This record gives sequence, structure tokens and C-alpha cells, in this order.
Amino acid sequence: MSQMHQNVEAPAKPLSAAVQRVAASLQAQGHPHAPVMLAEAARTAQQAADALGVVVGQIAKSIIFRRLLDDAAVLVVTAGDQRVDEARVAALLGPLGRADAAFVKAKTGFSIGGVAPMAHASTCVTLIDQTLFRFQAIWAAAGHPHAVFRLRPQELARWTGAPVVDVVQTPAPERASNTLESIAARAALARATGQNVPSPCVSVCRMSEDTGLCEGCWRTLDEIIQWSTADEPAKRAIWAQIEQRLAGGTA
Repeated sequence: MSQMHQNVEAPAKPLSAAVQRVAASLQAQGHPHAPVMLAEAARTAQQAADALGVVVGQIAKSIIFRRLLDDAAVLVVTAGDQRVDEARVAALLGPLGRADAAFVKAKTGFSIGGVAPMAHASTCVTLIDQTLFRFQAIWAAAGHPHAVFRLRPQELARWTGAPVVDVVQTPAPERASNTLESIAARAALARATGQNVPSPCVSVCRMSEDTGLCEGCWRTLDEIIQWSTADEPAKRAIWAQIEQRLAGGTA
């Protein structure tokens, strides 16, 4: 799924040293996509997805743990719609502990919210979540909460040399009726909200081959892309389309 519109801004001041380090690493790899600066901070996968007009699964999250055996930083790069299963990671790498902000900064050179999957200050033990490979294009942090860059999952695996593994939590199956109820509740919230219309997206990010709609929010791919640049009236219009589909039973 390719990204077509970006809520980006021209840098008003020189890029931070951390972003420059990521840019230099990408340039050394001959990568065609340099880091871009988002107009708003993207400290969560959902914020980044909304800004870029992509589904949340296309956002590559960098999750850091502290390995107790040797105090090494363990980096798990996972899809934005997944949650890392710490027990699965520990089964592969040994007992893990919490990585606080100071530990993350010291080991990676990046602050939480902007940890890139590469160009670290020191060597990290890295694992790549296999669910990222659902997508042709993904986006990762580039050293700052406003900075991201585009890449393919295969490039991430090649650059880091990290194994591709299954270390995410297995979600409990959700009944279709529960999904519809959740979307309807968010639609009511969107109608009642004066400003900052909430995004329709939730953790389920699968485009149905039968309907052409996202199974988690009932948007078309075009509507997902348009969301990143839409103003408040346009966002409400998208919600109106979703509600029409709910009323008509188009699933």
C-alpha cells in the first residue's frame, strides 16, 4: 500500500544531529527516500498514520527492552497495529527488563518517540516483526518525533541484518458485531466533537478484498489517504460516508 499525500513541512531550522545521523545512514545505503518532517509530532503509530495517510500497520514502531544478562538494548521493530509479546522476545533472547528514557537515549542516541530502527549510538540486539511484510511500503521514525522516512520491510531486514520473527501478541478473535458497534460508537463521538475530529482507525488494519474497505474502520483506501490532508469538514464528510455504509449494512 503506497503513500500518496504527506502532512509535511519544510524544516524551519537545521535538522537535529539525530535526524542528520539517520539521513547520513540512509544516504550511505543509497536509499532514495530522505527523512521528512511532519507538521505535527507523531509520538504514536496512530498519529504518524493519520499524518501520512496510511493504515496504522504501516508504521514501524521501535520498542526497546533492557536485556538483564548483559544490559544490552533489545530493539523490536513491529507493525503499528501489533503489540509485542515480551515473553516471546525473552524466550529468544533471555530475561528482559524495562528500558527507561535515560537507557534508551544512552544506548540508541534517540529519545523515546523518535527512535529510528538504525543509526544507533551503540549496537542493539534487533528483531523484526514478520507482520511488517504485509506491506510494500512502511514508515519509521527518523530520530525525532516529527521525523519519519519511507522504506520497504525487505530493506529494513537487509540493512540491520536482524532476524524476522513472530514475537507479537495473538489477538483474540473479534466478532463482526463488536466491530460494527465500535465503529458506530466512534461515529457518534465524531458527530459530537466540535474540533479535532477523531480518526476512524483502530488496531485492525486489513483491507477486505471483497468490499475494498478497511475491516477496522470501513474506509476506502482513498479515504485513508485523504485523511492526512483533510480539514475538519472533509473529515466529517468521511465519517458520514462510513455511517451510510453502516446503515446500509455494507461490510
